[in-house]
Amino acid sequence: MQLGINLGYWGAGMDADNLAVAQEADRLGYAVCWAAEAYGSDAATVLTWVAAQTRRIDVGSAIFQIPARQPAMTAMTAATLDSLSGGRFRLGLGVSGPQVSEGWYGVKFDKPLARTREYVEIIRKAMTRERLSYEGEHWTLPLPDGPGKPIKLTVHPQREHIPLYIAAIGPKNLEQTGEIADGALLIFPSADHLEDTAVTHLRAGREKAGKTLDGFDICPTLPLAVGDDKDVTTLADTFRPYTALYVGGMGSRKQNFYNQLAQRMGYEREAADIQDKYLSGDKQAAAAAVPHDLIDRTTLLGSVDRIADRMKAYAAAGVTTLTLAPAGFTLDERLASLRAGTEALERAGLA
Repeated sequence: MQLGINLGYWGAGMDADNLAVAQEADRLGYAVCWAAEAYGSDAATVLTWVAAQTRRIDVGSAIFQIPARQPAMTAMTAATLDSLSGGRFRLGLGVSGPQVSEGWYGVKFDKPLARTREYVEIIRKAMTRERLSYEGEHWTLPLPDGPGKPIKLTVHPQREHIPLYIAAIGPKNLEQTGEIADGALLIFPSADHLEDTAVTHLRAGREKAGKTLDGFDICPTLPLAVGDDKDVTTLADTFRPYTALYVGGMGSRKQNFYNQLAQRMGYEREAADIQDKYLSGDKQAAAAAVPHDLIDRTTLLGSVDRIADRMKAYAAAGVTTLTLAPAGFTLDERLASLRAGTEALERAGLA
């Protein structure tokens, strides 16, 4: 199992620290550095900056939002980043959510599975450097009865095949991801529930495509907080607002994929309570309502030995790249967490 690092969103006042974290992950041998985007910093610019100041670590979008870009533009960005980084780019895609898609981008959030499939097919075709033509429900290239003509990508990517990941949560999305992608980006993964909530659906998609999970990258992101095992409860409390935001406030009441995931993990009543409190405006009460067990199952907390045991459980559940989001109020604390992650992987015998 490999390790990755997730820098999250840029522009929160820690940009210099985030670069230092990426550089330390590069030095420690982490496999990939992911950057996110929502409605602030864009991931492509951040990844370019990071790639220019690291040597070995891959850089990946987690994620490029599908409603933000036409698929041909995404293919151009992927080819350019792969070329500039010397073949170190990983393309992560996701549909975002209805509030961002419709409120920020003005793109109707409908038929996300069909839209994702077409988007991936167009990117794949563009990256082959064939002349691009496509007829689908959501995209038609070139537009009919106009001056457009099939055009091919002029940039030569560093590699013939750039790894393509999809951020997936729901069973149908996970199955499609297994069918059409090279990897899955997961969030709020519990090693105890991973088979039922994710792996079984990914496996079904691979089988549909005539493939197995061999070579498919299962890549969850887990917050990491290192400390004494006696202080696990205190460490977990650090992530209460984070968990409440996703379970309670991401998306609408009817379309919150993270809330639905918590329900599938057995927290039906708790997930409803968190959402009720969050959407009523009482974020503090929502955070207090998050069960400690839910946080502990979906983060890495405690001593290096405790984290190593959890890493073993994730590896046994099928995880191939474990992406860490190290907590810390200072840069030194975040760098120490990175080093602890490497040490835990070694103690687990997974390095």
